[in-house]
Amino acid sequence: MKMNTILKWGLLVSIFSFLGCAGTSSLYSVNMYYDAGKVAVPAYLKGDEASNATIAVAEFTDTRKLDDQSIIGRVVEKGGMKKLVFPKNIKATKAISRGIKEYLRKAGYKVDDKTVQWDLNENNIPRQDNKILIGGNIDELEVFCRRDFPANSYKTDIKLTIYFADIIKGKILYKSTVESSYSRENVLFSEEILGDQASIALGDAIEKLFEDKAVVQKLKEALAQ
Repeated sequence: MKMNTILKWGLLVSIFSFLGCAGTSSLYSVNMYYDAGKVAVPAYLKGDEASNATIAVAEFTDTRKLDDQSIIGRVVEKGGMKKLVFPKNIKATKAISRGIKEYLRKAGYKVDDKTVQWDLNENNIPRQDNKILIGGNIDELEVFCRRDFPANSYKTDIKLTIYFADIIKGKILYKSTVESSYSRENVLFSEEILGDQASIALGDAIEKLFEDKAVVQKLKEALAQ
């Protein structure tokens, strides 16, 4: 009986030790995902459903000056300790490309499922069956939280430079820069809230890109040729 009691106490101590370590993790990992499902696409952007022309989207290039570009943010704990934020299931460079794909599909365009590689050099536009190629740089990306009482302060900043290229002609058609910043306070703190911050800022940047009617005009002209 005594041995069973000792074993039970040992098990409880192990469980509490594990939970304590889990609560003091040195990093946070979050999902950054843009869901275009509920977006109201402006009428001027909607694609021609009869067209068979397709758009390819390249994985973005991270140009931030960081030793580790997988870092997408930081959290300042109540005691002043800083913890880094990393993407959980997909790299930021791919999350942005996927978000653009989802938005274009919602707008009625045909988009290649594959994500291509492109260094944004006009001479290196990959030759393929698609008509348009979209790629770009991550100039800024930071998901930030300062934990405090009575509320935690969240802020996310993102800046993207985006290139549109005509694959058939081998020419860059347009270059645009978009920025988004989103902040709020919340009494709660979680990795899910950090991820929501990143996702909202990403979605706002993508939607701002296609608010530029010059971008949309270039896109439609090239697809119609």
